[in-house]
Amino acid sequence: MKLILKLLAGMALGIALGLCAPAPLLSLLLTFKGLFGQFIGFMIPLIIVFYIMSGIAALESGSGRMLGWTVGLAYASTVLSGALAFAAASTILPQWVGEAAAAPAAAAQAAPLFKLEIKPLFDVMTALMLAFVFGLGIAATGAARLREIAEQGKDIVEKVLARVLVPLLPAYIACAFAEMAAAGSALDTLKTFGAVLLLAIGLHALWLALLYGASGLLLGRNPFALLRAMLPAYFTALGTMSSAATIPVALRSAGAMKVSAPVGNFVMPLCATIHLCGSTITLVSCATAVMLMTGGLAVPGWEVMLPFILLLGVTMVAAPGAPGGGVMAALGILSSVLGFPEASLALMIALYLAQDSFGTACNVAGDGVIALWVDRLAGRAGQGCAAAAPQRG
Repeated sequence: MKLILKLLAGMALGIALGLCAPAPLLSLLLTFKGLFGQFIGFMIPLIIVFYIMSGIAALESGSGRMLGWTVGLAYASTVLSGALAFAAASTILPQWVGEAAAAPAAAAQAAPLFKLEIKPLFDVMTALMLAFVFGLGIAATGAARLREIAEQGKDIVEKVLARVLVPLLPAYIACAFAEMAAAGSALDTLKTFGAVLLLAIGLHALWLALLYGASGLLLGRNPFALLRAMLPAYFTALGTMSSAATIPVALRSAGAMKVSAPVGNFVMPLCATIHLCGSTITLVSCATAVMLMTGGLAVPGWEVMLPFILLLGVTMVAAPGAPGGGVMAALGILSSVLGFPEASLALMIALYLAQDSFGTACNVAGDGVIALWVDRLAGRAGQGCAAAAPQRG
């Protein structure tokens, strides 16, 4: 929650500096924004490689049948929630985002003092393929040294995120808003922010209502009782902004829904890593809004957005546990598939972080539905698998 307050303070400070600061100070801010943006781009493939590799390598533990149902249901929920978000956002947001917000902003008078090009080691799709090949290879062969390299690489990337990237994000957002304020587009951007946040939170509630309503009907359970049992986990996630930190409460909520202990102990920690329906709803909604706001970016049709959502469901496995980890993992396909420039990526980070707690709460509440169905489909007898280790939120 402190990060959200810092983000809001950064927006306000950035707008004030963009309106009042002299050109030399604006040039300094734009220099920092450019360098930090390059560093983010360098880190994206490393996030994907190490997090997805270690995540896939860890999927060997537990019952194969239970694992298959959990992964399949989690991926289906993530993809369908993204499809719902795009259907709603592409219908509603064009009426909310005015032409002024959609028009290209005038170029700011200041320019960066200098520019450095920091090229990533490889592109996003290469990183995904590398992570899948080695992750599946480690799981199949039990390669202990490669598993250790993957885990240690993930730990290093996580420390960079926690100690460098995330703490400096408010400053990066402040610089982005200073540039927009100097170009005269900050007010229109803020108006759109409010509309997008309301839409994303509304879609979270709608998706949870659909999940619990349909599951209650098909399983012969009271959906309101199921939702009530998950409320402690929902509000804990709302405060912690971390699925991993909410696992103890989520396990108790799963027990309150009468999910068997072996299934709950396996599914709830695993879904904290692989089931991010709320984060996907937010990313798709925000991406649609940013495309409407950015001159030169047109909202594509389903032939582009469906592959993007399918890739997003896979990339979300690489979402680190730090607040904002979901958007950090998604930046690569936002730029490679949807063609987002650096300024649009900065807007995505700001939009995502502003509601990260609600997206995390939706993720956790949705995990309860996955546990209910795995309990029914995989069966309770003979499923004494150990709990999967939590990895991120």
